Amino acid sequence: MRRGWWPGLAVAIGLLACGGEQVDTPVSSESAGDPLAQARAILARTPVFDGHNDLPWEIRASEDAPMDVAAYDLNAPVSGHTNLERLRAGGVGAQFWSVYIPGEYADSGFARLQLEQIDIARRMIDRYPELVLVGTADEVEAAMSEGRIASMLGVEGGHAIENSLGALRVYYDLGARYMTLTHNVTLDWVDAAQDTARNGGLSGFGEEVVREMNRLGMLVDLAHVSPATMSDALNVSEAPVIFSHSSARALTDVPRNVPDSILARMPANGGVVMVTFVQPFVNQDAADYDDRMEALVQEMRDAGTPDDEIRAEVGRIRRESPRPSASLDDIADHIEHVRDVAGIEHVGIGSDYDGMNAPPVMPDVSSYPVLFAHLIGRGWTDDELGKLASGNILRALREAEGVAARLQAERPPSTAVISDFD
Repeated sequence: MRRGWWPGLAVAIGLLACGGEQVDTPVSSESAGDPLAQARAILARTPVFDGHNDLPWEIRASEDAPMDVAAYDLNAPVSGHTNLERLRAGGVGAQFWSVYIPGEYADSGFARLQLEQIDIARRMIDRYPELVLVGTADEVEAAMSEGRIASMLGVEGGHAIENSLGALRVYYDLGARYMTLTHNVTLDWVDAAQDTARNGGLSGFGEEVVREMNRLGMLVDLAHVSPATMSDALNVSEAPVIFSHSSARALTDVPRNVPDSILARMPANGGVVMVTFVQPFVNQDAADYDDRMEALVQEMRDAGTPDDEIRAEVGRIRRESPRPSASLDDIADHIEHVRDVAGIEHVGIGSDYDGMNAPPVMPDVSSYPVLFAHLIGRGWTDDELGKLASGNILRALREAEGVAARLQAERPPSTAVISDFD
């Protein structure tokens, strides 16, 4: 619950914590009459490649043993959403592990924190033979064929590069295969969805960041950015972009979601919108509840109410009138909206497990077959479900690798610095 929320609500939660085109291939006959069994069979052939899981931060923030990879045993029951048994049950074959660091605390040393999170993620991957760090689409498919979980890292927030393209390249060398251009904070060169815009989208240096990511083969992730940033990035990027964990703004009107005008540009770019399960991003009633909570917290703060009284009031309201829960239909509606506007080739899954309060109908990473069975009930075919699960993101990743090979033959690493630009 620490990420993706409006600032006032984040305060409230923190206080509380202190106390498209259809494919005509018919559905296979195996497991006929049992959608859940059919979903599991489909995911055995085309496993899930999820765009966003915050397990490395969950390990860092563990109350029992912070940052202790060995103590957070993925072979045992865990407090969060992810362990190896659940990953196997969920049909997960590849995962972008988010190496998130907060963007609000500039005096903490972004690069140091980022390197620590990469270290946690890499030690986690190295500890378990079921996981393997990979760097290319071919390596993802090879790991899947061996029954292992291909693991890539995703830097969540361009604040981590501290305005340095050299730092960007080092993160790539350490395993990062996407970077979310910003998180919840507008930076010197890019505007965030949930902060005040200062750049009108991407600045000149921001465009250079995108160009260098294209040259490296690092996917440009547009989750968390403003619509103007989304548009600017699509104008600049020569490779497919992704939204690692976002949903459709036409269905749930929150700043973190993707407008239809951007969804309609996905076919020309080749990008993939990986639909998240975050409840206020897929359910408007949940989003409105959070808005009311944010307004209440701000009103009490403006009135000088002590933090302990705010905490008590937030707790009372949440106990007596809990936030509405997202349903399978909510999630499926967003997936189908992206498919209908962007096309079946441009939709994927980006859950945000271990970074959210999971929907009761999808409580952890074992839940993907439940969602896929629900989509089977809505008429989805095997081919469509395979593209949703991993086919689309693998295609985008492979296309980005092709762009990188071309650009590396055309130009050297960029030596630009932010002061070179207006």
